[in-house]
Amino acid sequence: MKYLSITLIVCALLFSCSSSDTYKRAENAQDAGREFIRASLDGDYKKAKYYLMTDSTNIMILDKWKNDTYDKLTNEERVSYTQANILPIEIQQVNDSLYNYTFTNTYKNKDTTTIQIVRVNGEWLVNLQDIH
Repeated sequence: MKYLSITLIVCALLFSCSSSDTYKRAENAQDAGREFIRASLDGDYKKAKYYLMTDSTNIMILDKWKNDTYDKLTNEERVSYTQANILPIEIQQVNDSLYNYTFTNTYKNKDTTTIQIVRVNGEWLVNLQDIH
């Protein structure tokens, strides 16, 4: 009985610790884009990388943006990005596994960006290699 109680407590602790670092898989291209953009605006690069197609080029692009841009923002600018809403302009299907997601945000609403969302092995991920 004592062994069962200890096992249940350990399982509960492990479950509660591991659940905070898990993210929900994107159900479609729009979800992947929205989750990636929101994480980027919030400065949550661990979450952004979860929704990123993981290859050396994409990771380099995201890390470069974080180091050269986000890390140099003032606290006020970071708060403004965190409070900004995502404004999708166009989500264009190119084919069954590729979408172009064009958006802006309420903080920098004159700047538009287009990212690609690709389906890789059944999972929707952001590809920054053709960002514009």
